[in-house]
Amino acid sequence: MEQRKKILLLTTGGTIASLPGGEGLEPQRSDVMERELNQLRTYYDITVRDIICLDSSNIRPEEWQLIATHIFEERKGYDGVVISHGTDTMAYTASAVTFMLPDIDLPVVFTGSQLPLADMLSDGPDNLRTAFAMAASGYPGVFLAFNRKVMLGCRAVKVRASGFSAFASINARDAAQVSTRGLRVDEQVIPKRKGQARLLPEISKNVFLLKLTPGLNPAVFDMLAAMGYKGIVIEAFGLGGVNVLHKGLRGIHRAVEDGISVVVTTQCLYDSADLEVYQVGNKLLELGVIQGRDMTSEAAMTKLMWAIGQGLAPEEIRALFGKNLAGEITV
Repeated sequence: MEQRKKILLLTTGGTIASLPGGEGLEPQRSDVMERELNQLRTYYDITVRDIICLDSSNIRPEEWQLIATHIFEERKGYDGVVISHGTDTMAYTASAVTFMLPDIDLPVVFTGSQLPLADMLSDGPDNLRTAFAMAASGYPGVFLAFNRKVMLGCRAVKVRASGFSAFASINARDAAQVSTRGLRVDEQVIPKRKGQARLLPEISKNVFLLKLTPGLNPAVFDMLAAMGYKGIVIEAFGLGGVNVLHKGLRGIHRAVEDGISVVVTTQCLYDSADLEVYQVGNKLLELGVIQGRDMTSEAAMTKLMWAIGQGLAPEEIRALFGKNLAGEITV
């Protein structure tokens, strides 16, 4: 009989482990997951650690660091790690952990559910089964499993608030899918390891995500600089359009001159920001703005937070954003 793969489950709360309370659904410890875990133990040797018990709306960069540290320090002796997590900020956590664990040497799979496991119609059991199958696959990396699909953690975005197909892999193929043939892994999507697994959890919270709107007051950039922000991610129009009239560039220029790293992505969910197409984009490049290309806003935000946390200078950060570290960008 084939030996069961050893999987470490780290729980952080979220809808998947919630029960109705006096003020709505409240996250619980892993006790509420036992029925499903007992079924999974038929196939896997499972160890459970409750490390956080939060609605994911309350998960902050400090929790990202805690999750990454637990994964790195407790992974020895296991074939894979599964993290149960609330869906609202799971894409941010999965992206952040991707950068905090460069060249991770085993599968790390985030998952959750839209309905609690206690609900008879919950999508949680199916998502857990997919996550455990990927964790046992032997393919290293940080992933997000949902609705019979597995995505790179740095490419996943929550696209539905209540539908079961809550996450999509943006600008990248799924890393794996479940079909009648089982878990089918797309090996070309799996990031190639370049060295030994490391834990680099330092991260800066001084990064602001700004959605550009017509007529935005450019003084906002001066305000962000005065508040101590070291990085700004701008969700620009289309291919990276920014209002360059009415002093629109002046605030960005001052921010870059002050040593603030400014990354431009697009508000369009699919395709890439390309600042070289239009005059307005080329003006931004001349100022020293960084292209986010086809990164998700979650990946651009967390990569910038992580890069600043590593103590990199603005020029080093610019160079880093031209590199594909874990599948987050198409170079």
